[in-house]
Amino acid sequence: MFPLLGVNIDHIATIRNARGINWPDPVQAAYIAEQAGADSIIVHLREDRRHITERDVQILRQTINTSMTLEMAATEDMINIACRLIPNYCCLVPEAREELTTEGGLDILNCHTKIRSMINKLIQSNIEVSIFIDAEEKQIAAAADLGINMIEIHTGLYAHNFYNKNEREKFLNRIKVCAEYGSILGLQINVGHGLDYHNIKPIAAIDLIREINIGHAIISRAVIVGLDKAVRDMKSLIQRSRIL
Repeated sequence: MFPLLGVNIDHIATIRNARGINWPDPVQAAYIAEQAGADSIIVHLREDRRHITERDVQILRQTINTSMTLEMAATEDMINIACRLIPNYCCLVPEAREELTTEGGLDILNCHTKIRSMINKLIQSNIEVSIFIDAEEKQIAAAADLGINMIEIHTGLYAHNFYNKNEREKFLNRIKVCAEYGSILGLQINVGHGLDYHNIKPIAAIDLIREINIGHAIISRAVIVGLDKAVRDMKSLIQRSRIL
């Protein structure tokens, strides 16, 4: 079985918002990505609304044909928004106003009780929950203890060290170990962050990974070759990674 491809369309909204106009439209981008083979659409509704807006999420929820994952900070306000909009999935992520993008996983060990109550509220609204965490067994164990069915392992250290062979192999092996550990605990294993057309194949070749979530690399390539081709090229690389 090939891993699924989730396409994050946040930066379509980034370009739109740079000029304060109505295009390019994330809804149209989601449609093109789905037609090109995306298995799911991902959006991060940030607290500062720097790209995706609540209106985007509402319209996407009504028009997406695959499934939608709403990434968001673990705050009461964001949980309430999710329970109102009812995405297929929510992925809880750490968030800081000053960061350019999400860096590192959510530290579940230091907010276990708070996170549990939020997860319960999402589950009661029939929303499946994932947590974006670092490739550490203790964080994975804590996630499983919360009663969720999936996690997303942060692949940033692997991606950022891809051209250093020793470091690349170290972080790749850590992801493999954690994917196996999470699977033993009954979790679906998703991965994401920093993955691109050069570093994707070793990650996609890991049998236990169910979904790979990619945004910046695909949208950046789309500027040059178009979104349809950018998604198809990534989908092809993922599928070829498991063909002997």
